[in-house]
Amino acid sequence: MERDVDVAVLGATGVTGRRVAAYLASRARDTNSRWAAAGRDPEKVRRVLSEAGAHEAEVMTVDITRPQSLREMAERARVVLNLVGPYAPVGREVVAACVDAGAHYADISGEMQFIRRVITEFDDAARSAGVKVVQPAGFESLPPDLLVRALAEKLKERFQQPLGEVEVEARIKPPPGIPRPSDGMSGGTSQTLIAALLDDDAAVAADPAALTADGARAEQIRRLSPIGLRPRRGSDGSVIAPMIPAAFINPAVMQRSAELSGDPPMRYREGTALRAAGARRAPSLALAGILAGQQAVMRRWAHGSPAARRRRARVMSVVMPESGFGPRPDRLENWTWSMTANARTTAGHPVVGRVSGSGHVGYLATARMLGETGLLLAEDGATPPAGGCLTPSLALGTANLDRFTPAGLLFEVD
Repeated sequence: MERDVDVAVLGATGVTGRRVAAYLASRARDTNSRWAAAGRDPEKVRRVLSEAGAHEAEVMTVDITRPQSLREMAERARVVLNLVGPYAPVGREVVAACVDAGAHYADISGEMQFIRRVITEFDDAARSAGVKVVQPAGFESLPPDLLVRALAEKLKERFQQPLGEVEVEARIKPPPGIPRPSDGMSGGTSQTLIAALLDDDAAVAADPAALTADGARAEQIRRLSPIGLRPRRGSDGSVIAPMIPAAFINPAVMQRSAELSGDPPMRYREGTALRAAGARRAPSLALAGILAGQQAVMRRWAHGSPAARRRRARVMSVVMPESGFGPRPDRLENWTWSMTANARTTAGHPVVGRVSGSGHVGYLATARMLGETGLLLAEDGATPPAGGCLTPSLALGTANLDRFTPAGLLFEVD
């Protein structure tokens, strides 16, 4: 089927969506790509495009509650980037339209219940159609997934052995100035947490084997690689807190990448490294304890009864920010971050890798990653031919790591 649009951005007026639009506006000229911004209110979409300097983009009128408008978008686009969250209530129809119309799909969902249901329902159909459904393709979980898979391939090439264990330490440096509440969580993120708590499969969110199809393998993963939240000492003496914004996303993605690659389960640990030199150690320990406590509470709540989860969700809806709340534009730049992965084969051979980036991890960096993912998927022959519900590393392949340089990412494998 002929496509007159390479990448369609659904939800281009949201906090992250408008950053994706701005990125595509700058990259489309370099890649000669045709892209469109889609939303329910075309005038609002045009206003956002004007603010982003993206006057050349086409505007599509798409209502996510109208399957026919989703179908029309998917029939015209090679790739659909979905920024309309929370995903569980409305995302299924977007995936269905893309798989049915033969358009690749990617989003930034950290909702493991939603991703698991998408795999169950659409993996076979997407594979048969040669369609890639890529989740999640933002800060969670694109950088660590690409990095860990590159390390796995390096070790297989050198030692003919699979990964046995991986430890990822993330370091995030905010811009100068007094931190603001909106630096850490947008209204969209808070609404996603509430939706996940209300989901019938809420307990799935904290399962490291949430995306593993084989039951026996899933049990092996839970025994070998449980998700730990307790603060610990890092390789350089720093304090390791749980991964932010959540410790329950990357582990399941890493294990699915290993499963689809034909590798055995691995022991996977990750966390956020906090500076702990001298007098800073006590504050770092305190912050790590707070972050661990918050995530432990969310995990415990996810295992509660439906009635208890509804009560807690009501409390969260009162105290947490509403949709539309997000970081100020002047707080998106001047962030730097990195992830270092220390890995070993099953026989103990070591390898180290690192990915570094810039921009606010949840919004600016994530938007750039998703935008570049869309451009890669739209380019003939740029990614592996396999279709299905795939992790970023298996959808994009590790041969394309340098393509993320314009998005501010630099990968290094030693």
